[in-house]
Amino acid sequence: MSFSIKRTAVAATVAVAALTLAACSSGGDAEPTDTATGDGTEEPMEAADYGDITLQLSWIKNEEFAGEFFADSNGYYTEVGFSSVDMVPGPSTGAAELLSGTADVALSDAVSIGSAVASEGAPLKIIGTTYQKNPFTVLSLADGGNIATPQDMIGKKIGVQDSNTSLFLALLAANGISEDELEIVPVQYDPAPLTNGEVDGFIAYLTNESLILAHEGYDTVNLPFADNGLPFVAETITTTQETIDSNREMLKAFLVAEIKGWTDAVNDPEEGSRLAVEVYGADLGLNAEVSAQGAIVQAEDLVVSDETVANGLFTISDTLMEETIASLAGAGIEVTAEDLFDMSLLAEVYEEYPELIAYAG
Repeated sequence: MSFSIKRTAVAATVAVAALTLAACSSGGDAEPTDTATGDGTEEPMEAADYGDITLQLSWIKNEEFAGEFFADSNGYYTEVGFSSVDMVPGPSTGAAELLSGTADVALSDAVSIGSAVASEGAPLKIIGTTYQKNPFTVLSLADGGNIATPQDMIGKKIGVQDSNTSLFLALLAANGISEDELEIVPVQYDPAPLTNGEVDGFIAYLTNESLILAHEGYDTVNLPFADNGLPFVAETITTTQETIDSNREMLKAFLVAEIKGWTDAVNDPEEGSRLAVEVYGADLGLNAEVSAQGAIVQAEDLVVSDETVANGLFTISDTLMEETIASLAGAGIEVTAEDLFDMSLLAEVYEEYPELIAYAG
């Protein structure tokens, strides 16, 4: 039985060699300008040219990045002024790459970025989020642990990856459960300890291990973090404060292309999965059926919400920001919404292109 290796989704600390940021690798802010000619007339305005930029992905090139694949394959990045967008596969939180200047934008999560900001004073900002709802779950088997409520974890063995320990402890705290009421078993990212009975529950992703085990014929049960006291945003569009200050229009152009790409992904998850399996992740041996299921789950349950219907994809409501900050505090990460989020760029994009709000096909 083969399983895809899970990302290191939560970084308790992010080692930053130096907070002095390298120069951004994009072409900079190329504002459209009129050019005077010798006869006193003006040539047409030139399109923006932002050159090449680097996008650090949080994970391998699977359906999780369907929106980016659409933005690339349908030419949305090119339309807004990029020569190319180099999508670098993870696993990675993106923090180190952003701080070193080897990436211009990273897809990460609020816990990893919040940890870097809180522990290192890293000048990172989340400017939007793909997932309104984080996909972490306590995965169990119906004929095993059968963990359907937080209280079902009491007295059970829960397989927890080292990188996810603080997050799991926050889940316990959010539900009034003490660590000594259950047994935490150190595991890696292969859910084999769950299927062979070594643990009763396993920290997983709703769009990954849960679907893989179901595809293998297991009757699975999920306890989603987001529905049980620990909501926070994930697959966050993250950059540095320096990039916001010096390349604001570039970032806004990137957001426009991303919105268009994820509009396609939400409306046609099957094609997004095909792009992952047959094109962008063709060398990974992705399972087409599992990928298609993952694309549908994220399109229907994670990417969209009442907030996105009202205000557009990638938006983060004040309430969701507050919930995210509270979740981070429960994991021992003390940071304010002002420290972590800058939603002004997305607000400007939707003000300039209000037609992008209506993503539903």
